[in-house]
Amino acid sequence: MEAPRRQRPASNARYRERGFWDARYEQEGAEPTEWFGGLESFREQLEAELKPGDRILVLGCGNSALSYDLFQLGYTDITNIDYSAVCIASMRDRYAHCSGLHWAVMDARFLTFMDGSFDVVLEKGFLDSIMVEEKDLWNVSQEAKILLDQVLTEVARVLQPRGRFISITFAQPHFRKRHYAQRAYNWSIQHISYGRDFHYFLYVMKKGGALSPSDLALGQSLHRHPSSSSPVFSSLQEPDCENYLFNIQL
Repeated sequence: MEAPRRQRPASNARYRERGFWDARYEQEGAEPTEWFGGLESFREQLEAELKPGDRILVLGCGNSALSYDLFQLGYTDITNIDYSAVCIASMRDRYAHCSGLHWAVMDARFLTFMDGSFDVVLEKGFLDSIMVEEKDLWNVSQEAKILLDQVLTEVARVLQPRGRFISITFAQPHFRKRHYAQRAYNWSIQHISYGRDFHYFLYVMKKGGALSPSDLALGQSLHRHPSSSSPVFSSLQEPDCENYLFNIQL
């Protein structure tokens, strides 16, 4: 029997809508879907930042197998959140045999965890999906700035001192680091890339670390008046990654 066709939205703006994801997870259930490759694509880079016994929070977990794969490697305290109740119910059922995997319906802008609850906060593609309506990433809308700041403020709050926020994305440093490099979050930033023909990026923010002068300058540039002329970067197309979140580039 032919597998059901994956639901695609009429507009990429629907990637921000809970109703779209509920309908999609109703169709797909907990069958794993991976954005930017599965764990083996970046295992070496990710495990370099993890420690046995880490309390890990995964934002916007979706139906990715990442948490389960990490559990299989011995990371046995992983909390997964998504704002789709359909997704969380499916994932809770699929991995009911894994006592160290925890599931909760939650909005990443308003985390209900206590301050300093986690050693690691991890996201893969979640922040990309909530920026799908941005047309000019040099001149990001005020709405997007506020949305990202709400999420990042919560991430910084629930991280313990010396905790790590790990962000996996196709957003290039000159775009994404401006959002991460804010003094208020009280963390340093490093990034590495992975992939062969096409590169993705793994950003590591360490709470309590200092921003470099160049990162500080990038962070400050986020708050300047919009530029009338934005630099142009060539675009590459990556197959089988939801066609770049429906043909956008973040």
